[in-house]
Amino acid sequence: LSCSSLSMALLHRGLRFQTIFKSYLSGHQLQAKVQKQLDEKRKAAQLGGGERRIQQQHKKGKLTARERIEVLCDKASFNEYDMLMEHTCTDFNMNDPKNKYIGDGVVTGRGLIFGRPVYVFSQDFTVFGGSLSSSHAKKICKIMDQAMLVGAPVIGLNDSGGARIQEGVESLAGYGDIFQRNVMASGVIPQISLILGPCAGGAVYSPAITDFIFMVQDSSYMFITGPEVVKLVTREDVTQEELGGANTHATLSGVSHRTFNDDVSALLQLRQLMTFLPLSNRDPAPKLKPSADADPADRLVPVLDTIIPHESNIAYDMLDIIHAIVDDRYFFEIMPKYAKNLVIGFARMDGRTVGIVGNQPKVASGCLDINASVKGARFVRFCDAFNIPLITFTDVPGFLPGTNQEHTGIIRHGAKLLYAFAEATVPKITVITRKAYGGAYDVMSSKHLRADMNYAWPTAEVAGAVQIIFRGSNDISQAEANYVDLFANPFPAAVRGFVDDIIQPSTTRKRICQDLEILSKKKQSIPYKKHGNIPL
Repeated sequence: LSCSSLSMALLHRGLRFQTIFKSYLSGHQLQAKVQKQLDEKRKAAQLGGGERRIQQQHKKGKLTARERIEVLCDKASFNEYDMLMEHTCTDFNMNDPKNKYIGDGVVTGRGLIFGRPVYVFSQDFTVFGGSLSSSHAKKICKIMDQAMLVGAPVIGLNDSGGARIQEGVESLAGYGDIFQRNVMASGVIPQISLILGPCAGGAVYSPAITDFIFMVQDSSYMFITGPEVVKLVTREDVTQEELGGANTHATLSGVSHRTFNDDVSALLQLRQLMTFLPLSNRDPAPKLKPSADADPADRLVPVLDTIIPHESNIAYDMLDIIHAIVDDRYFFEIMPKYAKNLVIGFARMDGRTVGIVGNQPKVASGCLDINASVKGARFVRFCDAFNIPLITFTDVPGFLPGTNQEHTGIIRHGAKLLYAFAEATVPKITVITRKAYGGAYDVMSSKHLRADMNYAWPTAEVAGAVQIIFRGSNDISQAEANYVDLFANPFPAAVRGFVDDIIQPSTTRKRICQDLEILSKKKQSIPYKKHGNIPL
């Protein structure tokens, strides 16, 4: 090549290099610009409605949406979805930049609780009062869909003023989409709701469909219509707390399953609840790995040999029996303030999760009534849906008599508990500690409802209504004494095979643990049906 040709070639190469370098520099600058914008948007999303509103939330004793997730999930385990999503409403000046908040009032994603996956949504009250928009609903629906797909629980941290009225029917459609997913997920994956602020109007129905609802004293409320509407329509003066506060729903309505003093306590207790639950209906009940300090499965409980009073009309605490039998005396009671004549909750036996149902002689002598029947039925059906064995402690003198119970539907509601036990195909073990009278004996997971193992303590009495049998007798007291000798003991039921054994109370834990091991392989089915028609 000539010198001029070589110079031209080098010049062209130099120009080409400059072009490539400028293009690279431009691309790098663009990437840096995008990264800067992304960092700014993420920072804005972290602040929700801004520092001032966060401070207002803290002054009320409440955590922010993100702080709640930090407490609930294992450290650094939460992966957020759709952080940059915004609402699409243009009416009522909602397209003004000052009315645009990155994330749109809800934080969604997946995390871990004790190393196990969960999907979480946490509503942010600092953004439009946590109100639900179409975009807000889409974010929630996305994690619910994925939770169903992979088989993992959904936890909703609710703190919302309701539908975003600026969006009208679109926000209502969003609620409908969530409701539909709640129903489809029912019995497939556990669904738990924490009410950590207001939850009013149609918004209450999503938590109502979920399996468990936790509330916080003095800061969470649930009602269909608020105090103002109630006063307008019925002339009643009522506060938010009286109408739909945590205590109201824990003691009167039965809507809330547990109440706590603050956000942190509720979130930490929810973490404990999750350790008892399988991830989905495809998984067995959780079983802890054996350890050197584990509560021995063959541990005898001598205190049980003397726990039942000699006089059958003297009450005792069923919780004393439950705590003595379960692993490490730890019992996670559900609905402890509602229908106290029936005790329900989760525990472990030899490391395996079990659901426990027991009559409480300290309250109404342990009689079954409407509230207790509904409380027990819902719990039994949850355990059956999620493969959790059921242990029933029976001390029931019958159904609560009275015109109020009859007129408000004890027949229909009592049948719910019967239906739930009869339908359940999980391992079922029943221990009759004292009374098992009348139809209530049948209802409390009797052998006739396909219970797998039925035990009676020596103090057990399986009998009918004495006063009716000997009506018109000249000596009713003597007739009753004769009846007690004949039937008010465990032998007639044992002779007929209605109880499998009369056991020493101190051996109850050992026997149950042995049975659970054998029954872990249980396979039982029900006739093909679309679904049963439980007497709702």
